[in-house]
Amino acid sequence: MTNTIIPVYTSRGDADAFLVYPYLFNHTGEWIGFITPQKEVYSVLGYYAGTLTDGPRIIRKRSIEEKPRLNPPQAPGRLRVPPTIPLAKLMSDLSLENIDVLLNEPERLHTMDAGELRPDMD
Repeated sequence: MTNTIIPVYTSRGDADAFLVYPYLFNHTGEWIGFITPQKEVYSVLGYYAGTLTDGPRIIRKRSIEEKPRLNPPQAPGRLRVPPTIPLAKLMSDLSLENIDVLLNEPERLHTMDAGELRPDMD
């Protein structure tokens, strides 16, 4: 991958994901989602997970936000995670109506071989 690797942080300042536009990877380099040009984050199965802020971190409203399921892009190869990561900027606290997806609901961004919303094998 030749694009820039952008760490995506939790509210605690941990880099729990990496963005290589439009793909989102976990800290071991596995594909966990993708991002639209509007900065909406979707799982590998195409389900809405949240919004990428300028922090960068992924947040969503506590109330259920139903968005149409998108067809995910073709699966990328595994990412080679950088050995060193810049420290996170100081981030403001989230309002009570928002939650940090990577910190509070990491199951929304799972790998292709995991997840509750994955179709059953027949």
